[in-house]
Amino acid sequence: MSHIVPLDNQSDAAIERLLDAAFGPDRHGRTAYKIRDAMPWLPALSFAVVDGDGALIGSLQSWPVALTQADGGQLPLIMVGPVAVEPAHQKGGHGRAMMDAVVAAARKLRTEPLMMIGDPEYYGRFWGFTADGTGGWNAPGPFEKRRLLALSVDGRTVGGVGMLTPRIAVAA
Repeated sequence: MSHIVPLDNQSDAAIERLLDAAFGPDRHGRTAYKIRDAMPWLPALSFAVVDGDGALIGSLQSWPVALTQADGGQLPLIMVGPVAVEPAHQKGGHGRAMMDAVVAAARKLRTEPLMMIGDPEYYGRFWGFTADGTGGWNAPGPFEKRRLLALSVDGRTVGGVGMLTPRIAVAA
């Protein structure tokens, strides 16, 4: 039996091993890593799945990022991902359960809009992520416009024009 727990209950080494197993050790060059470069993940919006023995089999991290406008102003966002599940445990609903947890926590906390690079059919169907409002967004690396998704968790309008970047300042 698996359980969702806060990700900060897991060691950094265990998380890194899981991410390597799920995405490969060359994952650091991906666009998503450039968007959140050097930012700490957000414990209140990051979750793990552990098996019955307490071993880490899934993780989902969320990151403080921003849409940086031409004038240097930033619109705060929270980047969701990666959603990582040990290959032997994929297709068991663990990723979906972690996404449910992150969206529920963000709604409860009334956070900034969530954003991700992902499959619009999947993330739209289950959680309402959409590319509506992200057409003016750019990213520091290759990406497909249709996969740049956002979700307002408190009714705020999602939009703007600019480059996705790490957030300059994060409230303590």
